[in-house]
Amino acid sequence: MTMRTVHQAVYNTLADWEVGAATAHINNPRWQVAPGTFRVRTVGPTRDPITTMAGVRIVPDVALADLTPADSAMLILPGADLWMTGEELAPFTHKAREFVDAGVPVAGICGSTFGLAKEGLLDDRAHTSNAVEVLQYSGYSGAAHYVAEPAVTGDNVITASAVAPFEFARAVLDLLGVYEPRILDAWYRLYGHGDPTGYAELAEYEMASSQT
Repeated sequence: MTMRTVHQAVYNTLADWEVGAATAHINNPRWQVAPGTFRVRTVGPTRDPITTMAGVRIVPDVALADLTPADSAMLILPGADLWMTGEELAPFTHKAREFVDAGVPVAGICGSTFGLAKEGLLDDRAHTSNAVEVLQYSGYSGAAHYVAEPAVTGDNVITASAVAPFEFARAVLDLLGVYEPRILDAWYRLYGHGDPTGYAELAEYEMASSQT
């Protein structure tokens, strides 16, 4: 079994709530098609600790300069205050372009979509964000491809609004193939909508899997 590593970017002012649903379930073998195939590792500007918006201190597993698309199954970019205040996070969108050019998926939520737009990665593919008007401040030319949905996948790039962490997670889990389609649907019904039928289907699947 080949282990697939998903890299979550970490940097100061990272919005903690935006990517937790995605990374927690990538890293949890429960209900997965191939349990134990995925793991999540953090990538920072350097190996120095960063502090999230919630005040959580994270020591990155790897520095951005040492990350290559060949090492990764996906790069996840959370939102952060820094996306809108300067060029400090530009190296992450440069790296995102490397990933896209290599055919490796990138997933961005909230403010990181502004960075992706500024990098030109949203000019020619379907995408979303918090609002198209926000992206227009990036100088991008992709407004015609903007889709007013919580999360959108366009040519190997996932984008999402800040208020759509479960839709973002669903898109990430889908693109990676973490769950079978019907299990992903049940997962989203449970976590995205609190629908008890989703839990029942997941429990049934888990029981059946344990007996095989």
